[in-house]
Amino acid sequence: MRFAPEPRHKHGTIARTGVLLMNLGTPDEPTPAAVRGYLREFLGDPRVVEIPRAAWWPILNGIILRTRPKTSARKYAAIWSPDGSPLRVHTERQAALLRGYLGQQIKSPFTVEYAMRYGRPSIDAVLEKLKAEGCDRILVLPLYPQYAASTTGTALDRVAAFVARTRNVPELRTVKHFHDHPAYIAVLGASVREYWREHGRPDKLVMSFHGLPRYTLDRGDPYHCECQKTARLLAEDLELEPARWMLTFQSRFGRAEWLKPYTQPALEELARQGARRVDVICPGFVADCLETLEEIDMECRAAFLDKGGREFHYIPCLNERDDWIKALVTIALGHLGGWVSAAWDRTAAQAAARASERRARALGAAE
Repeated sequence: MRFAPEPRHKHGTIARTGVLLMNLGTPDEPTPAAVRGYLREFLGDPRVVEIPRAAWWPILNGIILRTRPKTSARKYAAIWSPDGSPLRVHTERQAALLRGYLGQQIKSPFTVEYAMRYGRPSIDAVLEKLKAEGCDRILVLPLYPQYAASTTGTALDRVAAFVARTRNVPELRTVKHFHDHPAYIAVLGASVREYWREHGRPDKLVMSFHGLPRYTLDRGDPYHCECQKTARLLAEDLELEPARWMLTFQSRFGRAEWLKPYTQPALEELARQGARRVDVICPGFVADCLETLEEIDMECRAAFLDKGGREFHYIPCLNERDDWIKALVTIALGHLGGWVSAAWDRTAAQAAARASERRARALGAAE
């Protein structure tokens, strides 16, 4: 069968609007077995590793999946919370809070769910759930401020794959990015100022973004430019002189050249040059995860202090900040125009649904 079975249709049902938040993903637990399954899916994605499969597959299965899961599992264990993976916990809470905040502004039926590109809950499963709940319009909102083919692009690939096997395709809208959205920049700035009011200011603010291979820029990926714009706008919001901040890229993997400058070497050099205190923020992540809690706040902290730095401060991601959820509402509503309404009348909608059901039955419909 080419198409997946459709949910049972009932005439007179009031349609709903769905909002789907999407993030990268996480293993289910910090064990080598769970990490191996996660990495197999993640690193097996041709959007993530743009090496011909014939060359990459032996490396992935013969070397990486034999050696890396044990090391990565230890790193995950170091940041695992009592509630589970920080990325999943924060994303789930963001979805719940967005659902509540949107409910204060609109009356028409809607729901908010979250999914992970790799791991669970899967994009396919959550889209099927939204369809089963009667959502005939779905806004897909990847939680990546800056667009990259290996993040937003591959998440939308999964949505497209779902569409390809769906008979009754819901109306879809997608959010490509929000790297320069005024609400997002304002919240980033507020989080930094709030941190500085409590802890004082650093010699240098380092804005660290997840890295990508250099060839992605050369092949037309806008990610590098969007990171640059986010950093510039944040620096302007904070009224920082050029000498007081810098942009770097973290999470390098393999031997190929990646976007520069690299975060850890840059921090080590700052320490050697006499910087006593650095603060690091990661504006490419809206939820704390392995890359922020372990790589930045543990590994990079140790590297900076080892080279002579005196104070290292990591400024947390936006997570469940009240102003961030309100900004997320603003971003979502900017793409929901015509789909949701603050003036929706439940009584009128129910009457119209009953009338539709009566007409269908008069034409011989079973339900």
